[in-house]
Formats: sequence, structure tokens, C-alpha cells
Amino acid sequence: MHCPFCRNPDSRVIDSRAADDGAAIRRRRSCPECGRRFTTQEAVLQMVAKRSGVTEPFSREKIIAGVRRACQGRPVDEDALAQLGHQVEEAIRATGGAEIGSHEIGLAILGPLRELDEVAYLRFASVYRGFESLEDFEKEIESLRGAAPPGA
Repeated sequence: MHCPFCRNPDSRVIDSRAADDGAAIRRRRSCPECGRRFTTQEAVLQMVAKRSGVTEPFSREKIIAGVRRACQGRPVDEDALAQLGHQVEEAIRATGGAEIGSHEIGLAILGPLRELDEVAYLRFASVYRGFESLEDFEKEIESLRGAAPPGA
């Protein structure tokens, strides 16, 4: 690890602690050259396998951006989107795999989004599941009605 102050390629770890509920490690380091201290954070990269065969690092921001598009014009605030992004990331990390398919990420989004806003859920599901007809929408709306609590 290069020192951010003097660019010395060596540093000494003084302290290590778990961060982000164990998903990362925060290390306090000291540079033997200039004597200054700095903090680094190490995290395991969870990779996403896309349909095209390409893999890329998981991005909570990308999840939030996709859901934000589905929620456009709906009464959903940024805090709710951040919470949904966190829920999805936790569900993905709970699988324990180093690589996860983009399909599984879509499935992990659908549940929390359905609870957040049904219209946004329909929008997202229509793209994610590739709705091609009015019947596809009708089936999904029927499933929403069937799962709605009595009196809702």
C-alpha cells in the first residue's frame, strides 16, 4: 500500500477492525518513511455475471439508479431507495458466493420494491421479466391483488 503523503511503497499495519457489518476491514497504517498515519479499507468484491457473459463488480448505486427510474413520478424518497439498495446488497451478500447472476439480483430487487411501491414494482417487473402483452400485465396485477392484505 503506497503512502498517500510521500508515495512510499511500504507501510505498517497498526490496527485492523471489521467494518460494514463484517463485509470490509478497516486498517490503520503508518508510513516508515514520513511517519504519517492513514486509514485504508479492504472489501471483498462480489462479482455480477451478466447475460452477455461479462462480469463486473456489484454496485449498490447501480441498483438504486435502476429502481429510481422505475419510481419516477412516484412518492418514493431517496431514503427509501437507499434502504432498498441496502436490503438488496444484504440479500446478495447472504448468498455467500463470490459471483452472482444478474437474474438473481433482479429477483432480490422485486420483493422489496413490491413492498415499497406497487406501481414502481410493475414498471420494474415489466422490463425485468420482459412483458410483451397486456395479458402479462393483467396476470401480474392479479398476483398483486391476491397478495394484498384484506381491506387494502
